[in-house]
Amino acid sequence: MQSSHSQPEVPPSDHQPHLKRAMTSRHLVMLSLGGAIGTGLFLGSGEVIAQTGPIGAILAYILGGLIAYMVMLCLGELAVQFPVSGSFGSYAHQFIGPGTGYMITWLYWLTWTATLGTEFTAAAMLMQEWFPHISVWLWTIIFAAIVFILNVSSTRLFAESEFWLALIKVITVISFILLGLLAIFGVLSFDGAETAPLFSNLTAQGWFPQGIFPIFATMLIVNFAFSGTELIGVAAGETQDPAKNVPKAINAAIWRLLIFFVGTIIVISALLPYQATGLHSEEISNSPFVTVFAYIGIPYAEDIIRFVIITALLSAANSGLYAASRMMYSLSVKKQLPKVFSTLSKSGTPIIALIVTMMGSLPGLLSEKFGAEFIFKNLLGVAAFTMVIVWMSICLSQYNFRRRWYKDGHTQHDLKFVAPFYPIVPILGFVFCLITGLSMAADPEMLPGFISCLLFIAGCYASYYLFYRDQK
Repeated sequence: MQSSHSQPEVPPSDHQPHLKRAMTSRHLVMLSLGGAIGTGLFLGSGEVIAQTGPIGAILAYILGGLIAYMVMLCLGELAVQFPVSGSFGSYAHQFIGPGTGYMITWLYWLTWTATLGTEFTAAAMLMQEWFPHISVWLWTIIFAAIVFILNVSSTRLFAESEFWLALIKVITVISFILLGLLAIFGVLSFDGAETAPLFSNLTAQGWFPQGIFPIFATMLIVNFAFSGTELIGVAAGETQDPAKNVPKAINAAIWRLLIFFVGTIIVISALLPYQATGLHSEEISNSPFVTVFAYIGIPYAEDIIRFVIITALLSAANSGLYAASRMMYSLSVKKQLPKVFSTLSKSGTPIIALIVTMMGSLPGLLSEKFGAEFIFKNLLGVAAFTMVIVWMSICLSQYNFRRRWYKDGHTQHDLKFVAPFYPIVPILGFVFCLITGLSMAADPEMLPGFISCLLFIAGCYASYYLFYRDQK
């Protein structure tokens, strides 16, 4: 038996319409992969290599993967024990404090709302390379409409569409790694070279050509690349048999991402000089993926990768709209937003929350006026920083939950899923995320976003203590 005060105070009341449990383990794994494989891998990976050098980038992504794994283990324990919609906000409410729960829920909403802006802006910029006479804002509206329709139809249709969109990305990354390895070992010719490059490029300029510091300076980009894995926790409230499917999905997603990301970095670094991997032109599809495929001799490499990146961006936006709308639904259920936000459509989706969240794509419409690169960089910084704060809350929630669990006389054997090495895992996860978040303040270009995020957090706490503190 669980003591009464070890349960989160979050499920909707009996007369409240419930979200449907329509997702399987297959959907969960692809949902987290789909959320993670996007701008961070296709566009951010080359930038990390250019700043840190090959070995530095490999270490950065391994460290990023370990941080993500520690956070997901903490989330897995909580999500299996308490499979509710609103996930981390609900856990922070129960195990850190109601004000923090309110703030985290809003912050995660902001994370994905800002990400919607980056995904739609980037996809629109890519389409403009094919169709230069059609403006970015028109493509933004078209993509926003597609993603909205996929989300509003039903949870099952959303999960199925996300499965297939994510599958395109997964197949591309696997193909990239396999073809790259064949080129590295000389089975395929590469840019007309007669001898196999093997792995000599990895240390051609020394082990750390830019020094050690850039490894930590790029951790925000790297952690953002792994963001999306925590979608498993958001979806736990709509998953069949969460005790079985959530842990399975967490393990499958993290290890696949680590192999995909590190494998990609190794291939890019072995085949290209690290100075040539960054996005040096204004065309966002000038990514290392295009260069490697073109040098191997894949016809229409640029068009193929452009198409894949567009599907990757739409997939991430698809996941993001899903996650952010569930956060609004959760706040409404707890009476911290008007009741209308928990209104469900006939197909069981929170329709009003979806419409309001879609407003997050509006910054993409500003890209022509203020410059798409400027908008993109700032939205990316905000999304990455807010994600790190959410991850810190997951670690702290699990740490406090387990302390309370033991205090109530339970043992770890009573848990349905156990995060190993307590309390080391939540403490290390929290500390690494904190260091990553502070690194944003050290980047002059990201400082405005950093300050804006702190103001947003302060605003969340202020509004909670002004309006909802005395609410039962």
